[in-house]
Amino acid sequence: MDYFFIRKNITSAENGITLKEYAAELGISKRLLTDIKFGGGDLLINGEHVTVKYVLREGDLLVVKFPEEQVSEMLLAEPVPLDILYEDEHVLVINKQPYVSSIPSREHPSGSIANGIIHHYQKNGVRATVHLVTRLDRDTSGVMLVAKHRFAHSILSSAQKNGLVKRRYAAVVHGRLTQAEGTVDAPIGRHPDSIIERKVTPDGQKAVTHFYVTCANDDLTSVTLQLETGRTHQIRVHMSYLGHPLCGDTLYGGTRREIGRQALHSEQLSFIHPLTQENMTFHASLPQDMKELIKGENQ
Repeated sequence: MDYFFIRKNITSAENGITLKEYAAELGISKRLLTDIKFGGGDLLINGEHVTVKYVLREGDLLVVKFPEEQVSEMLLAEPVPLDILYEDEHVLVINKQPYVSSIPSREHPSGSIANGIIHHYQKNGVRATVHLVTRLDRDTSGVMLVAKHRFAHSILSSAQKNGLVKRRYAAVVHGRLTQAEGTVDAPIGRHPDSIIERKVTPDGQKAVTHFYVTCANDDLTSVTLQLETGRTHQIRVHMSYLGHPLCGDTLYGGTRREIGRQALHSEQLSFIHPLTQENMTFHASLPQDMKELIKGENQ
């Protein structure tokens, strides 16, 4: 697709409001509206070009054309295997494997999920760039949500900020958690001595994680975790803050005696579809290395 567009028949409910106000109701962010205006998109009422100041009238036909997606020359298409759980013209849901980066980085400039998505799009004639809604660390496995155009990304990003994108994780941590369940409400900010590491700090951003113990022995505890917020490394930082870092997470105090990566898996993702308004939920089974870790924990 060269561009994505939406078509709306204006009803009595929208009569008398400006196009700018209605765009916000539709979920079009200010930034996206600016891109439409200056980046090759268009706003049409009954086939005529209008500005955001136009006052809507009942019976109008609104067409919003979004600018053509531009793929960065730095993001190369590579045949990275993708385990696709669901795809339509608006969203893509992937089961990410461990040891695969979400996006290229200086340490891992190729072979990322983003590289694989671009390859997948080109192979299927989709003219779009990569819009990750839920990004996972390189070592973390499980369900990821991707928007296939800027309008879907705008809506889903807003939903995520409002806690409407629900994520449930499985993890294995060092030691035995004494509480069967609990909540960590501790702000997270950057570590002053690292561009990667985060820490609990009073001047950080609000971060809330709920945890539930599923099984435990003296050495390891399996937990299910639900996020209220989505801070970088949130689960890793919060579990380390409790004194129970994730197995394999050497950045936050764990060791790799039992597993070669942080034992963290995004096992469930729920969201409202940005266009159809359908409630959608996806699951991803534990990868083999975490299954083996939990199996050993139960012996």
